[in-house]
Amino acid sequence: MEITDEVKLLRIFISSTDKFKHAPLYEVVVFAAKRYGLAGATVLKGFMGFGASSVVHSQRLWEISEKLPVVIEIVDEAAKIDGFIETILPYFEKIPKGGLITVEKTTIVAHKSGTGKGFFH
Repeated sequence: MEITDEVKLLRIFISSTDKFKHAPLYEVVVFAAKRYGLAGATVLKGFMGFGASSVVHSQRLWEISEKLPVVIEIVDEAAKIDGFIETILPYFEKIPKGGLITVEKTTIVAHKSGTGKGFFH
């Protein structure tokens, strides 16, 4: 991916407890992005949030279940993001609770490829 390419930012808002075929949905999406050949994916875990149900979920030490908001972010070429969305839409049709997928045009300001042994590995 070049800085001059038309790129998009894909954001997927789900719950940490969402599953697809007994696996956490965020893992399923990240591994699907890797298989699809996308540049990378990041999963962000929220401390507090609410969705369409208007039920507020937050992290508390005394709670055993951690139903927290999760955001998956993926940046890549516009065409690859568009194709990947079509790949993952069936995952979302199967989850019983709500979720949100957004996409927006973005600009890459800096991009440095690593050796695979850096900060994130």
